[in-house]
Amino acid sequence: MTQTFIQTFILLILVTDPFGNVPLFVSALAQVAPARRWKVVVRECAIAFAVLLLFMFFGRHLLAAMQLSEISLRIGGGVILFLIALRMVFPQPGGPFGEGGKGGEPFIVPLAIPAIAGPSALATVLLFTSDSAAEILVHVGALTAVAMVWLAVFLSAERLQNRLGPQVMTAFERLMGLVLSAMAVEMFLAGIREFIKSI
Repeated sequence: MTQTFIQTFILLILVTDPFGNVPLFVSALAQVAPARRWKVVVRECAIAFAVLLLFMFFGRHLLAAMQLSEISLRIGGGVILFLIALRMVFPQPGGPFGEGGKGGEPFIVPLAIPAIAGPSALATVLLFTSDSAAEILVHVGALTAVAMVWLAVFLSAERLQNRLGPQVMTAFERLMGLVLSAMAVEMFLAGIREFIKSI
């Protein structure tokens, strides 16, 4: 169970990419009064957590309603993760998720969705659906731990960016992209293997 928790925690950290999203948060909160910034961060992290938790619990029902198999989701999720990883390794204007909204106080978009709870994160938590109560607790615990990391990183986002500098942040994001690309390929290959077994 400990190994599953660690694997889930690392995967969720990679797909939600809190450190890579630091510049986006700093930019999006620039127009917000300093006294309100922490409230906005907590609100956006709470919304992202709720959305991911919703997908984690009702993912299997969603798949059934859309007549999708877990194999297709695993393969599709691997492809999406790989595309996100490519944008992390080879940065483009707007970052891995494209341009965010500018001006005013951000609400849900672009911070909660898609910066934190983006397509790759949603596809990943859909894979965590399980009939085992123990596994569900492990996955929820890992998601909760990751949410604590979001809060710690985003509440200190401005200080992190100023202290580490853009070059270090970019290097860290590329490293995370490299690890995520390997995990994406592994997810894709696992889906292919399951598909071959089902034939």
